[in-house]
Amino acid sequence: MNRKVRTFLPLLAIAGVLAAAPAGAQSNAGDQPVMFGANTGEYRANGFALRGAAEVLQGDNRLRADAIDGTSSDGALQRVEASGNVYFVTPTQTIRGDRAVYTLGNGEVVVSGDVILTQGRNVLTGGRLVYNVRTEQARMEGAPRAGSGSRIQGVMYPSGD
Repeated sequence: MNRKVRTFLPLLAIAGVLAAAPAGAQSNAGDQPVMFGANTGEYRANGFALRGAAEVLQGDNRLRADAIDGTSSDGALQRVEASGNVYFVTPTQTIRGDRAVYTLGNGEVVVSGDVILTQGRNVLTGGRLVYNVRTEQARMEGAPRAGSGSRIQGVMYPSGD
């Protein structure tokens, strides 16, 4: 694994994507209520659809997108899919992409399409970010480019700069 990627992965762990709690918070922020809002919304027997300035909030974490669809089973939220101008914002990081899927059952968040992760001045870009909110493991994959393969890129500043 690239040295810069290994160095940046601990920064990803801080994200606490959607269901993880910030330090000192309750042990499972996934137990916190999920709030949502949008310009329009539709309730379905198996979930909901939010359109226009859609957002889902849980604890200090916010998922914003042009459209968000939630899927539920037996009244419990199972999966959230966001598309169009997707932003996942935590108190310390912002992840931007074209699409995001959060599967509550396995705690995995997948952000894809021109992914940009920022933490302070540090920036990491790629084509796909996979983060598990339970294990705090993350993996950034590169975007396919004709002739040059798949690459991630980043800029990291030493502390104090």
